[in-house]
Amino acid sequence: MTKYLFFVLMLPLLIGGVMAQNQAPHQLFDAKGKKADFKKMMKEAINADVIFFGEYHNNAMAHWIQLQFMKELSLHYKPVTLAMEMFEADNQILLDEYLSGLISEARFEEEARLWNNYKTDYKPLVLEAKKQGWDVVATNIPRRYASMVSQKGLASLDLLSVEAKQWMMPLPVEVDTTLSTYQDMLGMMGGHGGKPNYNFLYAQAVKDATMAHFISENLTDKNRVYHINGSYHTKRDEGIIHFLKNLRPDISIMTITTVEQKDTGSLEKDHEGAANFILVVAQDAPKSY
Repeated sequence: MTKYLFFVLMLPLLIGGVMAQNQAPHQLFDAKGKKADFKKMMKEAINADVIFFGEYHNNAMAHWIQLQFMKELSLHYKPVTLAMEMFEADNQILLDEYLSGLISEARFEEEARLWNNYKTDYKPLVLEAKKQGWDVVATNIPRRYASMVSQKGLASLDLLSVEAKQWMMPLPVEVDTTLSTYQDMLGMMGGHGGKPNYNFLYAQAVKDATMAHFISENLTDKNRVYHINGSYHTKRDEGIIHFLKNLRPDISIMTITTVEQKDTGSLEKDHEGAANFILVVAQDAPKSY
């Protein structure tokens, strides 16, 4: 067991000492900045077709809460589909073979293009899904194609084979560069006198559009989708959610996002409205990398 995971698991024993210093390790808020709790969040989640949990990829606390939330979901309705940014769509067959027992865990981990922190941060989610009998969906565009867009632009996707195009959103894809999160991205890139890199933004957008596409493809009247992604992909109901609403305007969506603050006692104004529920984690909480 890694040191940071041991720390997270020991949090219930440590909270008393931390609270004595007037600093809780984490606190949940609603979109308006009012304190909320797990029970309230679950009540809203039960009525949602798609639940997004936006994370900081290295935040150990967020990963642990994702898992607890997942276990609680399993008590209220079945089936649930776990969908994840961390798997690229062309690895779906590997996921299916592993979950069905056709290939070993070792073979899956060797052949899938796993993130460096898979074993500490995402494997527990996959194992829980396997235990519950949930499908796990790889929603992200293969990184080679996102990289291609970053370097050569959106038009480069048209040159791909029919087989390659099955691992992404249908083409052509329309990108609304006026979305506030995309504008923020352009502003950060051009903030030092340089020109905004639209191709970089388009690479982000094809990730968002592809994740929305595979969420939509795997959402039916009989299941719910629990999607794990970086917080920026669903911030302010944009990114993935923008594309998903265009595909499925009638579905209900609930969002959770993670932020880090020095003080967890109140929600900073800049974070209000970032999601339906905002998980504030202490800045000095353990990181997985």
